[in-house]
Amino acid sequence: MTLANLPPLVTVFGGSGFIGRHVVRELAKRGYRIRVAVRRPDLAGFLQPLGNVGQISLSQANLRYRNSIDRAVEGSDYVVNCVGILAESGRNSFEAVQEFGARAVAEAARGVGAQLVHISAIGANTHSDSGYARTKGRAEAAIHAVKPDAIIYRPSIVFGPEDGFFNKFADMARMSPVLPLIGGGKTRFQPVYVVDVAEAVARAIEGKVAGGKIYELGGPEVLTFRECLEAMLKATSRNNRLVSIPFSLASMIGSIASLVPLVAPPITPDQVRLLKKDNVVSREADAEGRTLKGIGITPTLVNSVLDSYLVQYRPHGQYTGSGKAA
Repeated sequence: MTLANLPPLVTVFGGSGFIGRHVVRELAKRGYRIRVAVRRPDLAGFLQPLGNVGQISLSQANLRYRNSIDRAVEGSDYVVNCVGILAESGRNSFEAVQEFGARAVAEAARGVGAQLVHISAIGANTHSDSGYARTKGRAEAAIHAVKPDAIIYRPSIVFGPEDGFFNKFADMARMSPVLPLIGGGKTRFQPVYVVDVAEAVARAIEGKVAGGKIYELGGPEVLTFRECLEAMLKATSRNNRLVSIPFSLASMIGSIASLVPLVAPPITPDQVRLLKKDNVVSREADAEGRTLKGIGITPTLVNSVLDSYLVQYRPHGQYTGSGKAA
């Protein structure tokens, strides 16, 4: 095969993360060459078996350092940015990773003439009181200023194996008889399956999604925080008590926990601020077809997938309720 006949090259920033690894899998199925740009390539070798020999390569890159970004996108036809953090840690601040880093990726993509697909989040808003949502909003504005044809996806909470939501509370349910309903558990979510998000990215790379727009990705149902925890408890065959906790108390707990060195707090004050607003697809995006359905993807129900990966949290694993646990 000559260089002229090689499949297009897609650089995926954050390709070893939760969403990124599914993006890599979907792109590999379609035959693209994939360069996975991550901070620790030595820990991302598990991605290479997802493709054919030589199809998936690894590259060191850190969104805080512009030169590493430029090096990672060299020769790329497409660039996907899946990098995002839910909590700040050391030099990995929201501003450095989600704002400076996202703009730098857009500038690098423009420099090589590559199409850009960026993963943002529902709730992104330049005027938000949450640092996470505010930097997501600023990144979107910067990206479209640099790359007007960029495709931006805003998913609601993303579920699937290794997710940071249902797994987190399922693990908590194993150790605590009670689970917190922050703010009374009334916050509404529209959980979206990680495979559906990855499929949306792949379709954008294939040219099946109009550029220059912001799409909001949500599942087929809107669930409250309480309903999400109830679904998790059902899937794990547990009956933990759900206890309402005011936003102010949850924020205080997060502030105190963040003072403990080397221990990740169960929740941060910034995450509490996020929970004060619903995380669902807007009416405008739905009406204009800027959704999963609008790009031809049928969203996956939470209950059709949850059991498959939360079974590990049941009292007796796969044997819970089977009569074989003894």
